[in-house]
Amino acid sequence: VIMDGDTLEPLKISSTRGMTVDTQEFHPEPRVASILASHYRPEFVVNVKETGQILLVNYKDIKNLQITTIEAERFLHDGGFDSTHRYFMVATNARDTIAVVDTKEGKLVKLVKVGKTPHPGRGANFVHPKFGPVWATSHLGDETVALIGTDPEKHKDNAWKMVQSFAGQGGGSLFIKTHPKSKNLYVDTTLNPEGEVSGSIAVYDVDNLDKGFEVLPIAEWSGIKDGARRVVQPEYNKAGDEVWFSVWNGKTQESAIVIVDDKTRKLKHVIKDKRLVTP
Repeated sequence: VIMDGDTLEPLKISSTRGMTVDTQEFHPEPRVASILASHYRPEFVVNVKETGQILLVNYKDIKNLQITTIEAERFLHDGGFDSTHRYFMVATNARDTIAVVDTKEGKLVKLVKVGKTPHPGRGANFVHPKFGPVWATSHLGDETVALIGTDPEKHKDNAWKMVQSFAGQGGGSLFIKTHPKSKNLYVDTTLNPEGEVSGSIAVYDVDNLDKGFEVLPIAEWSGIKDGARRVVQPEYNKAGDEVWFSVWNGKTQESAIVIVDDKTRKLKHVIKDKRLVTP
């Protein structure tokens, strides 16, 4: 559904029904897993989960809508741009794959095999000391973090392949995050069955990944005593010197937001309020 940006009035409805990319069977009710906007033209990138099709919807003239269909891989989910905002990296999580789309040229670049059930959120971009610019994803299905090279010009040999995989705390990760002003890489393990793992964060030095990770006991720092206390989705503030974590809990239990100083990796502040329910 394309809507007016000011009023949210629906302007155009277009179906996502179509053929699956592998078996070429018609799917009557595929879901849209994620949408993002192109930096090159008035165009939405629409990821259709069950068919494996990525639709580039140019809305410049909605009376004559132009839709480019890219065959990627089935079970598309979430993803994010590389550091140049040209290449879109999206997980096809049930196929253990990252699809790379060139949003400038409007075509599929590569399907990259990674670990079990990738779940990157938007992923994380940083410059690796050996491989150059990379994009990172963690995984729901295993404990690894995968790095994909994203610079086809200056690091051609590393581009669009998994250049490194290293271990984290465990499976069950939902989000991974860093910042251009930071040397830290944060990985959550929200859905891990072990309470100590789901309630903490692994943080790496991007210049020395072989050193391993430091564990930050976010749930413990929150001061919450009862419930699952699952820690999820690190997000930086605008300045890039703080990282905010949500502490999820049951509907009737206490939740919190925990703020960490990015430079020292120490607790800075805890926000609690009755209105904060699984923030």
